[in-house]
Amino acid sequence: MLTAEDKKLIAQAWEKVKAHKDAGAESLERMFMSYPQTKTYFPHFDLHAGSEQVRNHGKKVLNALDSAVKNMDNLSQCLSELSNLHAYNLRVDPVNFKLLSQCLQVVMAVHLGKDYTPEVHAAFDKFLSAVAAVLAEKYR
Repeated sequence: MLTAEDKKLIAQAWEKVKAHKDAGAESLERMFMSYPQTKTYFPHFDLHAGSEQVRNHGKKVLNALDSAVKNMDNLSQCLSELSNLHAYNLRVDPVNFKLLSQCLQVVMAVHLGKDYTPEVHAAFDKFLSAVAAVLAEKYR
């Protein structure tokens, strides 16, 4: 459960993160490098660093997270369509949501530097775990 302080920290940090337009692509690239098995869901993509397809998908990831940040109190409804897409059409292994969350946190730490405090990290960890759980709830 996110506390009021968690929500405040998430909203503040997110404003800084989304200013880095390629943070989503950087997170995906890191995931593909660290967890090569995740590439199997993107056989039609050019997965090289800086590819336009990865950049575009990274923007989609950031847009979805931006919506989730704005709707922290109603993640299930906010992410329902995305959950359906991943569960029923794309059939993505839900473990990948957690892997991408970890990679996003590394990217956040790089870009935010000293502003990525242990408190921000803990709040984002709870938030991204909640997002991953919502995205995976259609699999049950």
